[in-house]
Amino acid sequence: MQVFHVKQQLTGPQPRIVAIANQKGGVGKTTTAVNVAGELARRGQRVLLVDIDPQGNATTSLGIAKASLTVTTYDLLLGSASPETLPLATGRERLDLIPADQELAGAAVELVGVERREWRLHDGLVPLLPRYDWIIIDCPPSLGLLTLNALCAANAVLIPLQCEYLALEGLAQLKTTLERVRESLNPTLRILGVVMTMYDGRTNLAQQVVDEVQRYFPRLICRTLIPRSVRLSEAPSHGRIAYEYDPHGRGAQAYALLTEEVIGREERTV
Repeated sequence: MQVFHVKQQLTGPQPRIVAIANQKGGVGKTTTAVNVAGELARRGQRVLLVDIDPQGNATTSLGIAKASLTVTTYDLLLGSASPETLPLATGRERLDLIPADQELAGAAVELVGVERREWRLHDGLVPLLPRYDWIIIDCPPSLGLLTLNALCAANAVLIPLQCEYLALEGLAQLKTTLERVRESLNPTLRILGVVMTMYDGRTNLAQQVVDEVQRYFPRLICRTLIPRSVRLSEAPSHGRIAYEYDPHGRGAQAYALLTEEVIGREERTV
């Protein structure tokens, strides 16, 4: 097994590395990761999307057949392939992918006794940093070792939050976890924003949840609300990003606005 020992000082401009994370499933993590990555690429940015979820939904969403994969994020974490060989062209200009499949589920067990186990993703990505302006990491719906690797590799976290009753409870738990990661592992990690997803303006509950998040986390909540949209839900089944599948739809337009907001938030931190 090849082991990376990388904690060197890096020179030159570094890409922004954003983890899309929430321990709850079904909140729009993959939809957000894929569409923000696609919108950044459309704006001329060189983007790498890293799928670190064993379900491989980001991989499928871009129309990549998991059965055809020869190297994946598993190989990046375990050091069984050179990092430079891992980015896969998606057929979209300036957008590459490090794909994932179910093999990744075993990585958490195999990494238990490995040196710098929380930093394997960070160390594996170092040789790739000069190629990209942004690296977007799609995390699994858990707070296990795979998500921990993403949080150690990232300098910011974007949190998708579904407009539902228990959303605030989950956000408080995730915020506590991020504070612990900052204290013990990655002091540069920060919350880039909380993006409200699956918003249905016809229901009082959706607006109440948005108001509550606004009240408790006024500086974190993103202005852009991602609507509940059938077309947005359909796009991954066709291997398409929202702007490819329904460019004038509410979902595609919302992610275009969110991406502008993400860029603005990142620029204010420089």
